[in-house]
Amino acid sequence: VQLQASGGGLVQPGGSLRLTCATSGVTPDHYATGWFRQAPGKECEGVSCITNDDGMIFYADSVKGRFTITRDNAKKTVYLQMNSLKPEDTAVYYCAARAVIITSPIPKAAAEYDYWGQGTQVTVSS
Repeated sequence: VQLQASGGGLVQPGGSLRLTCATSGVTPDHYATGWFRQAPGKECEGVSCITNDDGMIFYADSVKGRFTITRDNAKKTVYLQMNSLKPEDTAVYYCAARAVIITSPIPKAAAEYDYWGQGTQVTVSS
């Protein structure tokens, strides 16, 4: 399983970025893809997650109303549209994936995910 995250960069407060997570080799029929972030000196935080089939979605309280996660199953790609960015959103963002049982709650914690891509830096600064 491979995951490739991209789309990070430097943006001013209030700006927008779209992160892309391209996956390959994910074989389970039902799986979740999540975005996580880690700022210097802080723990890895779950930002948003989505399942591939029933569309269950999770957002951290800190990003609700500002971030939107979507998926393109044909391309096996998950996107994270980030609007109204704040300096506190600055972090390295990672995407991760794991198999799920379709009736189970969507996994939200980093420790629950098995496959990880490299990070992409998001810096929000004026």
